[in-house]
Amino acid sequence: MFSIPDLIRKKRDGGEFTEEDIKTFIHSVTNKTIQECQTGAMLMAIWQKGMAVKEIETLTREMMLSGDVMSWPKEWAGLMVDKHSTGGVGDKVSLVLAPALAACGCKVPMISGRGLAHTGGTLDKLESIPGYNIHQSTAQILKILDSVGCCIVGQTEMLVPADRVLYALRDVTSTVDSLPLITGSIISKKGAESLKALVLDVKFGRAALYKDLESAKELAQLLVNVGNGLGMKTAAALSSMAGTIGRCVGNSVEVIESLETLKGRGPDDLMELVTTLGGLLLQMTDLASDLPDGRRQISEAVIGGAALSKFQAMMEAQGVANETARSLCSADTDYYSILRKSEHQMDLKTPTEGVVIDIDGMALAVVLHKLGAGRSKAGEPVNHSVGAELQVSLGQRVKKGATWLRLHYEDPAPTPDQIRRLQSALTLGTHETKQKHTLVKEILLPY
Repeated sequence: MFSIPDLIRKKRDGGEFTEEDIKTFIHSVTNKTIQECQTGAMLMAIWQKGMAVKEIETLTREMMLSGDVMSWPKEWAGLMVDKHSTGGVGDKVSLVLAPALAACGCKVPMISGRGLAHTGGTLDKLESIPGYNIHQSTAQILKILDSVGCCIVGQTEMLVPADRVLYALRDVTSTVDSLPLITGSIISKKGAESLKALVLDVKFGRAALYKDLESAKELAQLLVNVGNGLGMKTAAALSSMAGTIGRCVGNSVEVIESLETLKGRGPDDLMELVTTLGGLLLQMTDLASDLPDGRRQISEAVIGGAALSKFQAMMEAQGVANETARSLCSADTDYYSILRKSEHQMDLKTPTEGVVIDIDGMALAVVLHKLGAGRSKAGEPVNHSVGAELQVSLGQRVKKGATWLRLHYEDPAPTPDQIRRLQSALTLGTHETKQKHTLVKEILLPY
């Protein structure tokens, strides 16, 4: 058997790991018999030399098996689904999609994460709701799925413990963008959920990890191949991430927009992602005959209110008081009587008359991060009240001096430079376009 230094040297020199090599490495990581510096050296060797698909499949399987693998009642076997997004500005899809899928008959054990970089992740958004408890045991998850059909929770202590170690070290060793390590991290956690079907929303564009479609497609295809190799039907949607998803960016404001969407008043781009990702999952579980049928079912679940009822039930099952959940889901609620509102708001005005031709989502996200909407390292708090609401949409003609962005902030106030950066996110032109703005550019199916 190779020692850990031998394994590091083997990969550093371009060698291909055997199944036993990878088992030794992951076992050492899980049992903490490997030094942190050795783990870091291994991550860097993998980043530099890469891995063959067979190695990635083995790495992913061993990571998945490093802790608990969930088991479900036999009658649920064909209904277990989940989605994963590679992240985006204003990405609140999970909050609408999980209850919509539950309303269509799926079981959705959505294990999500906290956000690093610009704004909070799905768990941070939900924690802006008073009482929402992301910490649920496997037994509690089973109970919630039985009664509601969906839950959105944090990773349990014993679910893929190897990933906890590797994920933390990838950031500090600058190996976050390694395709084998990204794939192992994402697919091992979903594999441990014992899913029938998984859909991946892989982003590309200036506000995404991958800036062009081809780079994102390389990752998406690898994720699809490895997911299917583990026995999950896995598909991917490649979606553009240049602006924002919906009109709101932040934690509380994104919860509000999600609730408005569940009440049938959501933006078109958010609904496009929800119906496409949900439609693919219904198609892969044979609950829909094809993608258009799946899209229709998801849309009807949202527009008709069934998904909203599931969201209310999920909130209550995860600790939100009945009165609070009911109030948030009522037709004409005052959201800020429940959710935290920032101390200050500022309206940014358009500098000239024109047509909105571009809104740079990353420019907005960077400023909001500095104002407290996100975190730079794990464990830091986020300010749920900080955020921004777009008051205009692409293709809209605006007059000079019209409000285009409403900023929610607390002390200290944004600096003049931050305000300039926000204003630079808006691009106005002179010519209107009739071209429809769609986010999903390509779909990779499991077959």
